[in-house]
Amino acid sequence: MKVAINGAGIAGPTLAYWLSRYGHEPVLIEQAPRRRSGGYIVDFWGAGYDVASMVGLQPRLHELGYDVKEVRFVGSEGRQRGGFSTDAIRRTLGGRFVSLKRSDLAAAIYTALDGKVETIFDDSIATIDEGSAGVHVSFNRHGDETFDVVVGADGLHSRVRELQFGPTRQFEVYLGYKAAAFELQGYPLRDEQTYVSYAEPGRQVSRFSMRDGRTLFLFVYKDPSATDIPLTHVGRKATLRNAFGDAGWECPQILKRMDSTDEIYFDRISQIQMRSWIKGRTALVGDAAACVSLLAGEGSGLAMSEAFVLAGELARAQDNPMAGLANYQTRMMPFLQQRQRAARRFAKSFIPKTTFGITLRNIISSLFAFPFVGDFLLGRLLRSNLNLPRYDRG
Repeated sequence: MKVAINGAGIAGPTLAYWLSRYGHEPVLIEQAPRRRSGGYIVDFWGAGYDVASMVGLQPRLHELGYDVKEVRFVGSEGRQRGGFSTDAIRRTLGGRFVSLKRSDLAAAIYTALDGKVETIFDDSIATIDEGSAGVHVSFNRHGDETFDVVVGADGLHSRVRELQFGPTRQFEVYLGYKAAAFELQGYPLRDEQTYVSYAEPGRQVSRFSMRDGRTLFLFVYKDPSATDIPLTHVGRKATLRNAFGDAGWECPQILKRMDSTDEIYFDRISQIQMRSWIKGRTALVGDAAACVSLLAGEGSGLAMSEAFVLAGELARAQDNPMAGLANYQTRMMPFLQQRQRAARRFAKSFIPKTTFGITLRNIISSLFAFPFVGDFLLGRLLRSNLNLPRYDRG
């Protein structure tokens, strides 16, 4: 079975890995000229962690990742106002947890392909035409090809979804926030193994000290308008300064130093909600199918889980890919919808609207220091009810 996979982030290479293991012929297509870098830190656990372990990535991910010890909420003068130790998280998950850059996770998965999967960089799918002999795909640069299945693993702004299902606006549910992330070299203030966060009503900025003298910054702010994000880095910097230019804490210093970087992640925080991820021999996976949003904190793991199940169901269906696609959707859609509902509930209080709300959040976070409180609350938040099926791994 020859499968076109548009997108070489996390879901795409995971799907390619398992399809290759099952003896199929995946082809990855990536719009960027090379693997993407940058982005933000993700907490990686649950079923996605289990999939990574099956691939043999667990040691490498912990090598690339960070042993975060504390989440610390601070006031405008930098003094601690709340927060919690991550010990309760590790107890809840039995140590099967790591924090790492999303791009490092993607690179580790791609490296696991060991050069055995064809990847077409600097290109994208232009048209998809399904016929009796398969799916005819034309590319913007590459020559036309015919595939048995086409998969959109190309994220929130999926090109495959747009071609086969309709424009993004039909499926995007904006959660009222925008987020930006970037790295700086040599930022003077460092708190090792600590995620430091400062909030004002409706906006929040966090920093995390990484290796080699680099610091990652994440800005999140409420914005009732779902306007498009500027495409240029100059425009993104201007938008961020407009949103945080009068904010306290270290914001003036961070924004001043922002000029030294030309790589800024910036996007709306949204979900993708669809009634079906399947159209003929075309399927969607990861954020393209059911983006839970950055606020859920587990999008990368969910993408890997979806890709694992999609590959397994296609392999199990053998010469009937339509049945495999349908079984994949039946298995995964109810779970993803449940995770989306949880993320929407969380979004309502992610960044408090008032100073009192921020104070209350800080006080509640401090209660995590009591093991019975932290274990109970985190157990409800982190434990997954997704049981991965068993497939013949080839």
